[in-house]
Formats: sequence, structure tokens, C-alpha cells
Amino acid sequence: MALQEEMKQVFAAFPAEFSEKKGVTTVEHVVAERKSFLSKKKLTYIAKYRIVEDAREVRFTEMLKESGSGFSSGGLDEGPSGFGFKKTTYKTGMGGREGAIEEQSNLFGSKYSYKFDFKAIRAAIQKKVEDAGYAFKYQITSVGL
Repeated sequence: MALQEEMKQVFAAFPAEFSEKKGVTTVEHVVAERKSFLSKKKLTYIAKYRIVEDAREVRFTEMLKESGSGFSSGGLDEGPSGFGFKKTTYKTGMGGREGAIEEQSNLFGSKYSYKFDFKAIRAAIQKKVEDAGYAFKYQITSVGL
């Protein structure tokens, strides 16, 4: 079985969306949602990887992304009624330390309740990659994938 298919099997344990663009595979899975009056926020696990056949390596990165939509009261985007529609998406914690996703998880853990084990996913991917004779290169950001 091809390495790409073996890696996809690891992510098959949960409902994930796959996409591919310019040789980079992106996997997205919503790990938690919060709903309140007229607004909704969700926390998404995103993994990106590229299989580099010439170098026999897999470059892998992961992060948590929070996005939200809904109505808010007050602020610059409010209409004449005092309410406005607001949609936000942002990334956090992509600094230069290897524990970036762990730090993100600690930060979001105070806002969301989830039991998604990204460490187990990363370890399973790394094992598949190394068992296939490839080097596993964990990167903090997707730059250079």
C-alpha cells in the first residue's frame, strides 16, 4: 500500500476532510464547537503534510484554528440597530517552539471541552512514515512544506 493511503488511514479514525493542493495534503477535523446566543465558534485541528519522494521524507505540520461567526452587540461593525454581523478566523501560537500545538491546546482547553489526542495522531503518522523507510520532519509552520 502506498504511504499516502496508509497516512490517510490514520486520519480515518475520525471524520476528517482531505484536500490536496500543489502536492500538500491538508486534513481538517472539527474537535469542538461552542454555541451561544446568535453566535457559533469552532475549534479545528489542521494537519498538513508533503511526501518528498526524492529526499524520502515527509514534512508534517499541525495546528489548532478557532473560527467563529454570528452576531455581536457593540463594536465598530455594528449597524443602526446596535447589532452587527461578525465573522472571524485567526491562528494563534505558531512561534518557534516545538510545543506549539501543545500550547495551543492548553490555551483553547480553557474555552472548549474536547478529548482529541493530536499527540497519538502525530505518533501514528510518524510510525507509518518511518516504517515505510522515510524520514519524518516535524515543522512548526507550513512554510517550506
